[in-house]
Amino acid sequence: MFLLSNQFLKVLFPVLISLVSVSWIFFKILRLSVDKNLVDNPNARKLQKTPVPVMGGMAVFFGVLCSSLVTCCFFNCEHLVPIYVAMSIMLYVGILDDLLGLTPIIRIFLEVSCIAAMIYGGGGCVDSLHGLWGIEEFSWWIGVPLTIFAGVGIINAMNMIDGVNGLSSGLCVACASMFGLALYRGGDVTDAVLCFSMAAALCPFIVHNMVGRTSKMFIGDAGTMVMGVLMSWCVMQVLRHDTLAKWGDYTDSGMCLIALVLAILSIPVMDTLRVMTMRVLQGKNPFSADKTHLHHILFKYSGSHSLTTFIEISLDFIVVLVWAIVYKAECSIDVQFYTVFVFAAFIVWGLYFYMDRQDKKNSRTALKLRKWMSGVRQGETSWWNRFQRYVDTPRGISTIGIEEKKEE
Repeated sequence: MFLLSNQFLKVLFPVLISLVSVSWIFFKILRLSVDKNLVDNPNARKLQKTPVPVMGGMAVFFGVLCSSLVTCCFFNCEHLVPIYVAMSIMLYVGILDDLLGLTPIIRIFLEVSCIAAMIYGGGGCVDSLHGLWGIEEFSWWIGVPLTIFAGVGIINAMNMIDGVNGLSSGLCVACASMFGLALYRGGDVTDAVLCFSMAAALCPFIVHNMVGRTSKMFIGDAGTMVMGVLMSWCVMQVLRHDTLAKWGDYTDSGMCLIALVLAILSIPVMDTLRVMTMRVLQGKNPFSADKTHLHHILFKYSGSHSLTTFIEISLDFIVVLVWAIVYKAECSIDVQFYTVFVFAAFIVWGLYFYMDRQDKKNSRTALKLRKWMSGVRQGETSWWNRFQRYVDTPRGISTIGIEEKKEE
């Protein structure tokens, strides 16, 4: 019992350091962003109406780095060097993209380079389907390109869903927490701590992003790319060929690891697949920006960032729950995968096309949905206003003038 408690404290302490570190530095980076005019300006495809500081990813990554120093005091973190380096590179790439704008070719080249470095530096990649379709371990000649393709796709999926306050960061909290639990139960404690630390670092940011008025700050491409590369790392750790040897009995009971990973990342992955597929079919650049994501149609009905975020995160949990039910029902590995894939596609693709069709027809169903979703929006109640003032109150630095500068 003492050993278990001792390990729990070793996991908990870095997570708390991550949480506290972001809370401490947030207003400092906010002031820097406003003073230097490092903001995201509104345009036709964006939902905000005023410039918003865009350096939230820097605050979040600061918390992850602080927690990593503590983690390395308790655990052997040598194998985590590639992911920390990759996240650092993606942070710089994202900042450059936020402030200067990078071409898709340059971004993809840098993303491929980071994924390749993580593969060779970390000594593993997606080189096994763990029994799906009867396929076990396969050659790195297949595994490396597959991992790079999946990793770049995940990074861009996390980036492309960043269109509503709290959505990309909230989904990352959910995904990182679920990956952390899976890795922890599998005995991969250091990777689990990294996931939990990322989730903790995002929590203070989400509060300011969704609740704050003068303290609102966007995660930016810097944040989404850091989150995306972490999700790619988690997929690599779960799906590498030696996972079964490391996790032991945890995966001996017919668990489909492919289905587990797909379920956790179902919403961002399926939404990105749908959007890029539709763009290609329409003869457009798959990386061109538009307003055809699931969060766009949900926001069109509700007019609420928080409700849109809540719905998409809930959908992600529902897909994971469906996988868990199928797994507990002792269905085969193949059935688990097909169930998750079909159910996730039905929810994401089906919900978007249904709501979009009803909206274009301005049907009775659309009117009822708008009325219901508008009815559950957060009102301007007194307790909400007090909470918002508390969130906007600076701790450790003056923010006088921030609101005026943001509205210029």
